[in-house]
Amino acid sequence: MTTPAPPPLVEIRGLTKIFGEGDSAVIALDDINLDIATGDFLALMGPSGSGKSTLLYILAGIDRPSGGQCKVVDTDILTLNEDDLSAWRNRHVGFIFQSFNLIPVLTAFENVELPLLLTSLSSRERRDHVSAALEIVGLSDRMKHYPRQLSGGQEQRVGIARALVTDPTLILADEPTGDLDHRSAVSVLEVLRTLHRDFGKTIVMVTHDPQASHFASHTRHLNKGLLLPPGEHPEEI
Repeated sequence: MTTPAPPPLVEIRGLTKIFGEGDSAVIALDDINLDIATGDFLALMGPSGSGKSTLLYILAGIDRPSGGQCKVVDTDILTLNEDDLSAWRNRHVGFIFQSFNLIPVLTAFENVELPLLLTSLSSRERRDHVSAALEIVGLSDRMKHYPRQLSGGQEQRVGIARALVTDPTLILADEPTGDLDHRSAVSVLEVLRTLHRDFGKTIVMVTHDPQASHFASHTRHLNKGLLLPPGEHPEEI
């Protein structure tokens, strides 16, 4: 007998997002259907205003759609109230921001530890988790450094460690190399590829850089709120 395929980690059906009302309404996402399997590394590409970051923020439970369904880890996150959604996000989602979003008065260690302060872990357990996350991104020797003492690439790797430290089900990256030079960008992308390849992490990355998308296992394109079929690019429609 053939073993049935496991259900997708992410299942999106008929997802719509509209900003504004009436004649000024803008359709950011138009009836999106998308499945993401456990262990995938998906790159979402598209021109500015295509809806890719909007889709990512809905996946993270940061933004709410206008309609449709968004199931992540068998939970329709659109049905959760704000308190339950916050608890769900802290357990299941690690978010990587383009602008790093590190707190300048905290060390690398303290920035990475922040999400763990919302858990029941002891101080020693938090220390072990933070040390392991910084080791994975190659910054064990920078844990006492402040953001101003780090390069842009190192700051983003701290951001990755912060996203990773809770062992989330899903890692979401919004233009993670957008503020970096080429060399730093490659080092960050190599870390993401390692998380996917060696640690089995499911990653969704928004990017406008075709070179960055080469680090992913799959690429899908959005254009004017529409998710194009696999292999189709905006210039082809």
